[in-house]
Amino acid sequence: MTETGKLFDRVCLIGLGLIGSSIGAAIHKLKLADHVTGYAASQQTRQSAARIGFVDSVHETAADAAKDADLVILCAPIGVMEAITLEIAPALKPGCILTDVGSVKKAVISAVAPHTPDHVHFIPGHPIAGSEKSGPESGYPELFVDRWCILTPLPDADQDAVKKLENFWKALGSSVEVMTPSHHDSVLAITSHLPHLIAYSIVSTASDLEDVTSSEVIKFSAGGFRDFTRIAASDPTMWRDVFLTNKDAVLEMLGRFSEDLSALQRSIRWGDGDALYDLFSRSKETRQQIIEAGQDTAAPDFGREHHTDRLTDKHNEDK
Repeated sequence: MTETGKLFDRVCLIGLGLIGSSIGAAIHKLKLADHVTGYAASQQTRQSAARIGFVDSVHETAADAAKDADLVILCAPIGVMEAITLEIAPALKPGCILTDVGSVKKAVISAVAPHTPDHVHFIPGHPIAGSEKSGPESGYPELFVDRWCILTPLPDADQDAVKKLENFWKALGSSVEVMTPSHHDSVLAITSHLPHLIAYSIVSTASDLEDVTSSEVIKFSAGGFRDFTRIAASDPTMWRDVFLTNKDAVLEMLGRFSEDLSALQRSIRWGDGDALYDLFSRSKETRQQIIEAGQDTAAPDFGREHHTDRLTDKHNEDK
């Protein structure tokens, strides 16, 4: 991230978990807005957000938080976005940009667009960033650095507003890609949604085994299973909503995966070492391409740092 100067007078964050807290922390670090308001359904979350300080004011209702904001970012689960939009719509000022961070776009558009006032610029978005951790204490301002943010503006979107939102995500350190909602949902179904579904399934299978005890599963969880459990530790509410709202794309990718899995099963059954070697080699090449694209590293533990208490620690240091 680099210093870019103020982009908005007032930004509203509705949802103060990992993504919302990280956006708020980055806005403050880069001085991208004069004031950041926040709202979360949980009183405990609101209190944590106020204590940590990544928002300047915390409100009891979403409508109060959204009032007079130039940019409103929905960081709440997809399943509640329609209700939130209905609540905040009367409070949104003319010219306001309304966006979201949901990992499904067609469903968000169906939930939000019909209730968005004509004087508001609704531009769906999805930052491809996050971790298995959740809650306001998990956020940190560098979460979006060297990551991608996908915007899926509607055909009649105001291009100046789209450009301003692009500049906002670029200021947070992300590269920005614009695509259609349908294409976004297909891309994310294979790159994010299906891997999470597989991870949840494998961890569930391990816990249900009768001839391997749960203590052995935990004790001998080497890198492979351990990394699946990291993915499977993600927020259950969010991922429930993802699979229910992107089911067509996920089911299509799941069908393709099932076919490939059957072919792999046949290769193992019939001792086809060449087929196995070819598959593993192609997969290794994909991994190398991801590293070369700057989306991960070859370091141990995939180069991941653990930032859980960074915002809390920074708050304590500033006291």
